[in-house]
Amino acid sequence: PAGRGRRKRPMTLAFAPILAAVQSNCHLSDARHAQDLTLCNYLLAMREYYRWEHDLPPQAVPPRADVGRWIAEREALWESIAEAEWSNVPLAGRHADPFDVEAINAELVPAGLLYGAGRGRFGKPHFFLASLANHEHRDGVEILEAGCEYVRDLDAAPAVLQGETIVLRREAFERWLWLHAETWESRAAEGDMAAALDAYGYGRERSGAVERMAQAERETLILHELGELAAGRLLGDPWDRFMAGLRDRREETTARAVRDLLADSLVTIPTLLDRDARPSLHFWFATFSGLRRALFPRLATAQAVWNAGGGQDEIREAADDGRGHWLRVARELAADSRAAARFAQDPAAIALA
Repeated sequence: PAGRGRRKRPMTLAFAPILAAVQSNCHLSDARHAQDLTLCNYLLAMREYYRWEHDLPPQAVPPRADVGRWIAEREALWESIAEAEWSNVPLAGRHADPFDVEAINAELVPAGLLYGAGRGRFGKPHFFLASLANHEHRDGVEILEAGCEYVRDLDAAPAVLQGETIVLRREAFERWLWLHAETWESRAAEGDMAAALDAYGYGRERSGAVERMAQAERETLILHELGELAAGRLLGDPWDRFMAGLRDRREETTARAVRDLLADSLVTIPTLLDRDARPSLHFWFATFSGLRRALFPRLATAQAVWNAGGGQDEIREAADDGRGHWLRVARELAADSRAAARFAQDPAAIALA
């Protein structure tokens, strides 16, 4: 994509073949999986993708006619390549499998670039290539942070765990925050998202507040991924085999919610409580919705007490109970293939009240 922001950090011609290969795989992933989205979510995602590709600010309202033409052109491209094969990534003297992230980054990270690849919800492959904004280690865990993204697919998760490496995507996170701020503004201006945004001065200066929030809450993203890593170590290979064998979307959604709740009960919530990080707690609770909230009414009740002026003890007790509960549920899922179908049909059977 030839956006203004991406031209500020041009890539050398030596990396052009890599860029072309990653772009090809992004298009192919979207060609095969964009139809997995509901129509409403698809149009929202495509509008955001248009803004990113044309380097428009996250809050910009692009002309509807322009977006419509771009979508038609992109869908025509997808139709023409849907049966293509994945492109290997050209490295020095060889070509790497596009999912061999470790090998590719071994060459790109020293050059100031960051590559990402993996499979997300419902098996959709995700790819991106970006400048490397930050590289650190925490308790033996490598943390890589993407800055300017040169190429990406339709979906852009703000943070992912690749093996035992945490990958943050600064640009994707800031755009994600803008979308959620817009959603909050269109509804009642209250609740945890209002409190989180207010803590960063959103009412006085929207753009600067979102930037400050993105910088500060990257820590909450890191904590969740550290929780994912801790959960993975507790669950081991049986969980990985279980997830790889899932074919039903409701079952996968339920399993992912259970693991997310385990991760946050293990690390995110206790750490934020220990730090008395109130803005970050509000931010986390603003994202505590949907199936995760339905599965954990005990925590929702504790949140209501806290928001009403109560202390944090009930939140901590809920997280303490959640660690054991969600670990037992996850292990039951991994051990019994029929449990996923049963729990997907009746989530109340595993809810922690």
